[in-house]
Amino acid sequence: MMKPHYLLTILCAGYISWAQAVVYKKVDADGHVTYSSTPAQGSKKLDLEPLTVVPSPARARNNVAPSDSLKVDRTTQKNRDNLRREILEEELSAEQKLVEEARQNLKNGKENSTNMEDKDGKSYRNAAKFEENLKALQEQVMLHDKNVEALKVELRKFE
Repeated sequence: MMKPHYLLTILCAGYISWAQAVVYKKVDADGHVTYSSTPAQGSKKLDLEPLTVVPSPARARNNVAPSDSLKVDRTTQKNRDNLRREILEEELSAEQKLVEEARQNLKNGKENSTNMEDKDGKSYRNAAKFEENLKALQEQVMLHDKNVEALKVELRKFE
């Protein structure tokens, strides 16, 4: 008697070859390529090889329970945890430096307005550009603050 999964594979393979659609390819004046199952003006029918599905041999059954195969001895796990903590601490230190730089850049950005000169040589402030720059600098500070907090959360898991 045939095993059920082999029968299913054979049925699927038969269905796939039966259900294979005709594909049309069209390239427009700008070079954009469009594939479709319905013909359009200027499209060409593609001759595609039918798909073949080869059933894979049954996998050998492993008598070891999954929980047994995933266990790691305490020393190995402790070494992994220590390495992970060291990496997180290095990332935290680097991120704290980046947040301080971002805060300094924001402070400098607030102090330095974006001045422009008109045709007559008169100086005026470009408020829109100034606000745009400040917003970008504030986003950088927020991004680095979030990264610092996320790293601290991860490091608390080792306490």
